[in-house]
Amino acid sequence: MSRDPRHRYLWPLRVYYEDTDAGGVVYHAAYLRFMERARTEWLRSRGVEQDWLRERHGLVFAVTRVDIRYHRPARFNQLLDVVQEITRMSRLGLTFHQRVCEQGVYERPLCEAEVRVVAVDAERMVPRRLPLDLYKEISE
Repeated sequence: MSRDPRHRYLWPLRVYYEDTDAGGVVYHAAYLRFMERARTEWLRSRGVEQDWLRERHGLVFAVTRVDIRYHRPARFNQLLDVVQEITRMSRLGLTFHQRVCEQGVYERPLCEAEVRVVAVDAERMVPRRLPLDLYKEISE
């Protein structure tokens, strides 16, 4: 895992009713939404907006692989953090290790995943390298 603090990011959230099942437990797919939002907010923190990426560079990021493990349930109204680190980065894509944890309790994740995203041409939906200036902006 990357030990470079520039490649770590924490995004806080609260569990809403819409994130849960009838019993007030976070529905399994909601964790993927939480992780997606954290990746988007990480990009935003680097000065990159998803719509700008498409308009200016004609590319988008697509998830190509998710390996997810559920350890303990999160519940309605709970405060959580998504903690992520980039474990691999190239001009073709990034791999994130993401953990959903109770706020401030990072050693015992509720859920964790390895997520691989690749840059793809927005029109043709085929893999494409990130422009060098954009890659530098994201990786610095």
